[in-house]
Amino acid sequence: MLNRSCLALLAATTIFGWCKSATADQSIEFNRDIRPILSDRCFTCHGPDSGDRKADLRLDTREGATEWTIVPGNADESEVIARITSDDPDLVMPPPEAERKPLTKQEIETLRKWIDAGAEYQRHWSYLPVERPDAPQTDGDKWSRNDIDRFLYQRYQSEGIEPADEADRRTLVRRLYFDLTGLPPTPAEVAEFLADERPDAYERLVDRLLTSPHYGERMAQWWFDLVRFANTVGYHGDQGHAVAPYRDYVIKSFNENLPFDQFTIEQLAGDLLPEPTMWQRVATCYNRLLQTTHEGGAQNKEYLAIHMADRVRNVGEVWLASSTGCAQCHDHKFDPISTKDFYSLGAFFADVDHYGSFAGPSGNTLETERPPEILAWTLPTYEQIQSVDKKIAKLEEQLQGNIPKDWRDLQKQLTALKAERVDLEGKFVRVMVTDPIDEPRMVRVLNRGDWMDDTGEEVAPAVPHFLEQLDTGDRRATRLDLAQWLVDGDNPLVGRTMTNRLWGLFFGRGLAEGLIDLGSQSAAPAQPELLDWLADEYVRSGWDTKHMVRLMVTSSAYRQSSVASAELVEQDPKNEWFARQGRWRLDAEYIRDNALLVSGLLNLSIGGESGRPYQPGGYYAQLNFPEREYKPAKDQLQYRRGVYTHWQRQFLHPALLAFDAPSREECTAKRAVSNTPSGALVLLNDPSYVEASRVLAQRLLAECDGKDNERINWLWQQALGRDATEDEQQVLEALLVKHRREYQDDPAAAEQITSIGLSAAASSEQVVEQAAWTSLCRVLLNLSETITRN
Repeated sequence: MLNRSCLALLAATTIFGWCKSATADQSIEFNRDIRPILSDRCFTCHGPDSGDRKADLRLDTREGATEWTIVPGNADESEVIARITSDDPDLVMPPPEAERKPLTKQEIETLRKWIDAGAEYQRHWSYLPVERPDAPQTDGDKWSRNDIDRFLYQRYQSEGIEPADEADRRTLVRRLYFDLTGLPPTPAEVAEFLADERPDAYERLVDRLLTSPHYGERMAQWWFDLVRFANTVGYHGDQGHAVAPYRDYVIKSFNENLPFDQFTIEQLAGDLLPEPTMWQRVATCYNRLLQTTHEGGAQNKEYLAIHMADRVRNVGEVWLASSTGCAQCHDHKFDPISTKDFYSLGAFFADVDHYGSFAGPSGNTLETERPPEILAWTLPTYEQIQSVDKKIAKLEEQLQGNIPKDWRDLQKQLTALKAERVDLEGKFVRVMVTDPIDEPRMVRVLNRGDWMDDTGEEVAPAVPHFLEQLDTGDRRATRLDLAQWLVDGDNPLVGRTMTNRLWGLFFGRGLAEGLIDLGSQSAAPAQPELLDWLADEYVRSGWDTKHMVRLMVTSSAYRQSSVASAELVEQDPKNEWFARQGRWRLDAEYIRDNALLVSGLLNLSIGGESGRPYQPGGYYAQLNFPEREYKPAKDQLQYRRGVYTHWQRQFLHPALLAFDAPSREECTAKRAVSNTPSGALVLLNDPSYVEASRVLAQRLLAECDGKDNERINWLWQQALGRDATEDEQQVLEALLVKHRREYQDDPAAAEQITSIGLSAAASSEQVVEQAAWTSLCRVLLNLSETITRN
């Protein structure tokens, strides 16, 4: 339905060919003005789904619509107008029993104008070829720093608004740290940036953070939501499966800025590359990240169908922002994705599985009932081996040619290093991979998705019929062909999909709001020319992700304050024009990372084993096959970053659930954000946060020897990068006095709160003081400002 806000948005959009600015005397455009009406009111019964189409009428194509329903150039003679304006309940459309709202007078008038003008159709905007527009040049533009800004500034001028002021430098440094690493800056890092008066200080900070190893962790967490990375199988007993090296592969790839096209190819088809490296084989664990079962009685054929459908849904959503899953049982009701398209995409994966169930004996060959596995190094072991190899090469070079005087010492070092390397080589862990079967399984269309129905048409691997087709001659298309087709520069969806999501990471919403679906049911982008410019720039750059991130975060648009005038909020409540920055609560993992870093507990090692934070006892009581008890880590693994947290799909860690982390059963392109008492209670009472508060209080007492108000400012600098305000000081000093008195009267309670967690407890003479300050730190870690990216 085109409500007022949609009309305001669509009327203001500007784009060549498919979404130009609408004014009172401008012609109606199908994509901007008509498609949203038809998609919302008509396509369910008169759209692409041939199996459920009423009256054999199609309104999603001009050919179908003009057969007898629409008379181009004459709205009064068009049956569609007669039906939508009828008072007869047996004739009116949509029919009352469809429970769809009647069209408004404005919508009916829009349809009339469109029909009278010739009823021209357009292909859906996201399927149109990407055409790079020239960046606009606006007279008097002193705001823009790059082409991103020039597109936005032109829009500001057309709307008669001004961008928000630039955020203060303290806000900017915290924003950049959270956005590029998922971690807050330390007080020293804030001070360093504030003191840097060089004109390119900001750009230097961006470049430094893009080379941080924590950048890869931050980007990996985003990717894991998309590809539904988890440590367990999901169904039935939700047992664990071997995936840790894949996590390291993704972190490594983002840190090394592996081009996105290669990143795509390696995950979908690394096993089909010539002489694939270990990491390229590890990348194919992507094909194993779906939900499956270890159930002994699972039907092999059923789970083969489940696996195929899962993979088709995920590829469609991750790379194409298309709801391919809607075509599993019937043709898509809104988009031109047919059931045959769905199973043809599934046929690309017919060489992946021998079987449906993952149950069976352990092993590392294709003959077992487990998925194929290889032995691979984790990232820490791999990097150690790389370091040892460099030292060995250097020593061998020194020992060549003229023999040095200390050759015996060098020879001893060389021998020791080679022994160390042999030892490191043995530190393998298992990881599921894709190992293609010799003869791909036959795939047929399953009638209404019924895995027991063998009457459907047999299909070969093929891409959706409405997009540019693969040309493999007489050869059967493979997953490698699919991967290369996805990242072919001519594919209009992938560039738009990925740049739209990158934009969402740094502005809080995409240029097109549908981060997971750019189909007919999603709103058109408010800044369509900018989206196409970014999509083209991504391809032209060689799919250089860091280049795109740098472009976005060095723009003037990114540096804006998130505080907007009341007038601007009224004009643009959803921030579709991006005349201010976004403000949002941190993701669940970063909330805990932040608390642990501020306290000094965070384990910053990169890659390797999963962490297991404290968790309530008995939480796994309902897990069976086998029964198991959660065992929190008893060493530094307890303090690992959230990206390494053990991800149990059926019983996700309660602190992650409280802050809306997904179970990763399906693709998640944008997390929900809730504001519930559960979140506040987690921050106050979860042992991870209580221990972080306690250790932060210990640091305070050890490192800050001042008065109470000076200590409060020290805490505020650690967590927020600023001093406490006068009002905050008064509230906190009163709270401190209150808790000192309470813990003096109840030393057992003081001892209890200062002993929570694995880290060493306070000395006995400081217990009361530390307990009182721990209470203040719990308040600090619960502040909205502490858990908000501003």
